[in-house]
Amino acid sequence: MSDAAAGPREWVPSPWIRRLTLAGFSLFVLLAAGSVQLSSMVGEAAGSLPPTPDVATLPVSAAVTDRNGQLLRAFTTRDGRWRLPVDRETVDPRYLDMLIAYEDRGFAGHHGIAWSSMARAAGQFVGAGGRVVSGGSTLTMQVARLVEGQPTRNLWGKLRQMVHADRLEQDLTKDEIIDLYLTLAPFGGNIEGVRAASLAYFGKEPGRLTTAEAALLVALPQSPEARRPDRDPEAARRSRDMVLDRLVAMGALPAEEALAAKDDPVPLVRREFPMFAPHLAEQAVKAQPEKREVALTIDRRLQEALERLAAGRARIVDPKVSIAIVAADIGTGDILASVGSAGLFATQSAGYVDMTTAIRSPGSTLKPLIYGLAFELGLAHPESLIEDRPTAFGAYVPVNFDGFSRGTVTIHDALTESLNIPAVVVLDAVGPARLVSRLRRAHADPRLPVNTAPSLAVGLGGVGITLRDLVATYAAIGNGGEPVTLHDGIVPAPEAGLAAPVLDPVAAWYVADILADVPPPLNGSPGRIAYKTGTSYGYRDAWAIGFDGKTVVGVWVGRPDGEPVPGLSGIVGAAPILFEAFDRLGDRRAPLPRAPSGAIIASNSELPTPLRRFRHPDEDMVARDAAPEIAYPGDGVDVDLGLATGFASPLMVKVRNGVPPFTYFANGAPIGRPDFARQNLWDPDGPGYVTLSVVDAAGRGDTVTVFLN
Repeated sequence: MSDAAAGPREWVPSPWIRRLTLAGFSLFVLLAAGSVQLSSMVGEAAGSLPPTPDVATLPVSAAVTDRNGQLLRAFTTRDGRWRLPVDRETVDPRYLDMLIAYEDRGFAGHHGIAWSSMARAAGQFVGAGGRVVSGGSTLTMQVARLVEGQPTRNLWGKLRQMVHADRLEQDLTKDEIIDLYLTLAPFGGNIEGVRAASLAYFGKEPGRLTTAEAALLVALPQSPEARRPDRDPEAARRSRDMVLDRLVAMGALPAEEALAAKDDPVPLVRREFPMFAPHLAEQAVKAQPEKREVALTIDRRLQEALERLAAGRARIVDPKVSIAIVAADIGTGDILASVGSAGLFATQSAGYVDMTTAIRSPGSTLKPLIYGLAFELGLAHPESLIEDRPTAFGAYVPVNFDGFSRGTVTIHDALTESLNIPAVVVLDAVGPARLVSRLRRAHADPRLPVNTAPSLAVGLGGVGITLRDLVATYAAIGNGGEPVTLHDGIVPAPEAGLAAPVLDPVAAWYVADILADVPPPLNGSPGRIAYKTGTSYGYRDAWAIGFDGKTVVGVWVGRPDGEPVPGLSGIVGAAPILFEAFDRLGDRRAPLPRAPSGAIIASNSELPTPLRRFRHPDEDMVARDAAPEIAYPGDGVDVDLGLATGFASPLMVKVRNGVPPFTYFANGAPIGRPDFARQNLWDPDGPGYVTLSVVDAAGRGDTVTVFLN
């Protein structure tokens, strides 16, 4: 681009005089050059101009921003250019002042053409024997060239540019012309517009620029390829300093400020554009392809922190392991962070897969809702006693994660220790269909096998669910039982209305109060948050979901392809990440809510008699005086203990029902009588058939015959 006119405000001719002068001036220049042609007529130039662009509909890169307007991710235009939406209100006024002072001091007063500059350019053209020395281009003329995308280093191009500038001044305001320049100006490579240039070269939005940065952005469009700082930093520095010197000479910049700016280094590399919440951003653009800018509910600061956390933790665990994190505001449902994977380009862990919406087994994470339903139905209190002992429900025989039973425990302890058997007993009482229904009230979408009804297996992970679903469920618990509609800004948030509660306020508080007592991982402190972990069958999914008084966070760890990860568990793999995520919330932390009216805070002995012990509505199924049964091994099975190898394992005999203590027998000989345990280890002498028997304290017994090898 050429140098601009300088000097005081000049006389502006009326429109009809301006057109006559333009035609006459053009004819004069052409005659002086000895090359008059019909094609140079002003009428022909005006008749072939493109439509005046509307900056509001100009094709630009789709931009996805966070709740504060900060850029999360941008996408190139269809022709592969970075041209981000921008206007003068979002650009540093220092840059705008320097741009106008350097390029076109008379911009505010002229109507597209600086006549004194054009006269000077014409004289130079004639004096140089028909060679263009300087173009005298105004900012409006430069916009005309950018709109057409045609070169102007020839007479016809310059004439056309002048005619086009006159048209732009008629059709647009000065502010609209500036906005077009800010959007279309070239800055090297596929970078167009000052916003894209500021992000590419300085790594920041153009709202606040240093003097040196502003000067470089003024200089680059004049020769964008030759002055690219990532290609020729010395040329970029010289052009920047030239702008600074000229501004000083014009009195538009203090000399000392320019001198200090010259000491600033020029950028040496072109930076990557931001790519935060990449999965969500892509969904946003696909959902609203017509929008130039989509604002999400994401908090970029938190999103960036949690993405770094996920990537760092995944590197420690296994390169094939991915991590997903969702954080949401309990009060509004705004999703504040959505980390879909440990890295979009992490090929070994399929980073392109958004695991926040992947359907997985939830493990034990639904237990809090199970107990919440029992509290709501008046079947139990956190201090109610319940039996943790092997219990069969037809062919379904749940066992605890560690294989051991604790006997009589409180429901508080059953939940904090995540015992499986009490949870299934309670689920059988409240009904798995009711559990699934309450999940749906929480705006979750549990997936059951086709054409099957909810079963007791749902309570221990026998259902498909997403991380977002679990976060919504726990948000409801943290919200006093009221459902929370999670939303991210891709579609408008639904209007608030009457909705069925997930739990009543007292039941929700009981659950939250118990979860606040769950022992934290090694990097956590007790009582900070209410949380629960879960591990799906086969060590395929590790979960940790928790909340405080303001925010709910969910973490998933595993392999996207569903393969097992030996040793992976919620408390080891996901809980530490959950606590670190809460550490990154900053001022969003809030204490857990206080007990609502109606909550009973009492020890077991102080409870009303019906609440002192959990009683299943069908006591015959789980009656404490039912005869004992050998739960393992089953009658007639073969048990491989490795007896033929010389490195045999002991046989574990497990009992359900009955009254402890139990006496265990092998082929009629006693092999153990633990006080209250419902299992006993025995080392057999060798392979072969063996008859195992057990007798409880009431003298009732059971017998099975198995083959050991």
